[in-house]
Amino acid sequence: MKALIIGATGATGKDLVQLLLQDPDYNEVVIFVRAPGGINHPKLVEIITDFGQLENVAEFIKGDVLFSCLGTTLKAAGSKEKQWSIDYEIPARFAEIAKRKGVRSMVLLSAYGASAKSKIFYSEMKGKLEDKISSLAFDQYIIFRPGLLLRKNTDRLGERVSAGLLKFLNGFGLIKKFRPLPTSILAEKLTKAPKVLTVGNHIIELDKIFEFGSVSF
Repeated sequence: MKALIIGATGATGKDLVQLLLQDPDYNEVVIFVRAPGGINHPKLVEIITDFGQLENVAEFIKGDVLFSCLGTTLKAAGSKEKQWSIDYEIPARFAEIAKRKGVRSMVLLSAYGASAKSKIFYSEMKGKLEDKISSLAFDQYIIFRPGLLLRKNTDRLGERVSAGLLKFLNGFGLIKKFRPLPTSILAEKLTKAPKVLTVGNHIIELDKIFEFGSVSF
């Protein structure tokens, strides 16, 4: 299979790239990035991309499955408008081009609580993106809705504090389904999903992600 990835430089995206390069079922991995990442691998193709001008790289948006791991925080984006552009507009436009170019499978990294009807900006944005991509009618559409992610060597204080609290509560058997999810495990699930699921739409909720597939955890 030929995999396409946006969001390849994020924590989950980096793990996903490495796993896809190691997976014999994927013979080519095309990543769309703003600048070279310094990875050398015979299966890897880097497309330097101006995400405000996606039609300029449309000729490269061809393959079997598109993985979207693109996303940011409100703090990093600086405003809701900029976060909307990164988290909604770019993935939605990329998905439109991919569908037009014959890509049959789409895997979207969304978020717990995503709903277009939510009163929370982030959850509403993620829900609207899910719905937009659903309207494109990919043959196979897989949504993952994780909660708190454990990123390697994270510098986000909120993540470290929240992860510590959740681990403490989980030690007493409380709110187990909300236990933090390492990005490495999430990437393994993303890698397997197009191979083990049927055509049609699939939503993998927070409490099912750890159970999904055959990976030990």
